[in-house]
Amino acid sequence: MQKAKEQLLKLDENSKRKQAVEKTQKELALVEAALYVAGRPLDLKELCSVLKTRSKNKTRTLVRTLMKEYANRNTALELLELKDERYVLQLKAELTLHVKKLVKRPLLSMGPLKTLAYIAYRQPVSQKRVTEMRGHHSYGHIKQLKEMSLVIGERKGRSTLLRTTGYFADYFGLSHERSIMKRQLKKVFEKKIMSNEK
Repeated sequence: MQKAKEQLLKLDENSKRKQAVEKTQKELALVEAALYVAGRPLDLKELCSVLKTRSKNKTRTLVRTLMKEYANRNTALELLELKDERYVLQLKAELTLHVKKLVKRPLLSMGPLKTLAYIAYRQPVSQKRVTEMRGHHSYGHIKQLKEMSLVIGERKGRSTLLRTTGYFADYFGLSHERSIMKRQLKKVFEKKIMSNEK
């Protein structure tokens, strides 16, 4: 009788362990799916809402487990932790150059992209200055860039100062530190000029 009870307890423990493993796998898949679909960095609060939990510790543990899995897989994708406990699933930087020609639709057309580049390099820059340099059509560009969360405007007296967002830095793989970002942008612009001269 005692042996039968022990076997039942062991079966019950194995069943519970199996359920816990299955639950963790499902949660890891949800985190991965959220990061993939978002196509942008997500913070712990957003990931908690996907997992339907309030526990940031649990969510952080799940994301870091997934990060280790990606690191061990040695695939084209990587899961990175950014500043302020935000996480992003992205293509490894060294592969981007090889496949970017396959992207059909650019994020922005040339006009808004040039306006964004001007704002990013000159930030913080007044909206008036942007329109003086880029023309009156830049009002439409600025509106589009704000809607895409790439740029924000702050009222300073009678003028509006424009600057890029954290999402802009994350999307283009740039530093959040403004001085470093400007150096990175300068290198990008120099490469573009050199490739156009060839």
